[in-house]
Amino acid sequence: MAMESVMLPLGTPAPAFELRDVVSGQTYSLESFADKTALLIMFICRHCPYVVYVEQELAKIGRDYRDTGLGIIAISSNDPAEYPDDAPPKLKDMAQRLGFTFPFCHDETQDVAKAYRAACTPDFYLFDRDRRLAYRGQLDDSRPSNGKPVTGRDLRAAIQALFAGTPVDGPQRPSIGCSIKWKPGNAPSYA
Repeated sequence: MAMESVMLPLGTPAPAFELRDVVSGQTYSLESFADKTALLIMFICRHCPYVVYVEQELAKIGRDYRDTGLGIIAISSNDPAEYPDDAPPKLKDMAQRLGFTFPFCHDETQDVAKAYRAACTPDFYLFDRDRRLAYRGQLDDSRPSNGKPVTGRDLRAAIQALFAGTPVDGPQRPSIGCSIKWKPGNAPSYA
């Protein structure tokens, strides 16, 4: 079922996390990105048609910002028991197929998704140097059925604003995608 992101309040501090990358096995936390000017956290998965539609752009963002001040981490919080395509081995396949240049972690307990109030895939959170939320919402205006090209325009503009030390301009629109697939009895009140 398609739903919109919750739109966590701007200025919210980035919640702590500690997650293992499905490809390298390395553990990542906020401190792993301490030297970065900005941090992009993306809640994605493998099976959602909204993510599949933008997956090439997500990989391109990783390549385009690899050697910059932007830290990037992707997180899948879906229940792999009910959605086996979102189990860590399948996430690893996705990361390798797309050539992700950033860690792709599995949120087994779903606690990280809850801390960020993630509601859908894809869901994007961009934090400034002080790890305060500067942007949340959509990648761009494209959707699987609207015929608009996938450009990453909204997210890329927000990244560039942070690099320039200026506020993120314009309205921030919610992302739209598949709902996070919560484990039985684990869905938060906002979902």
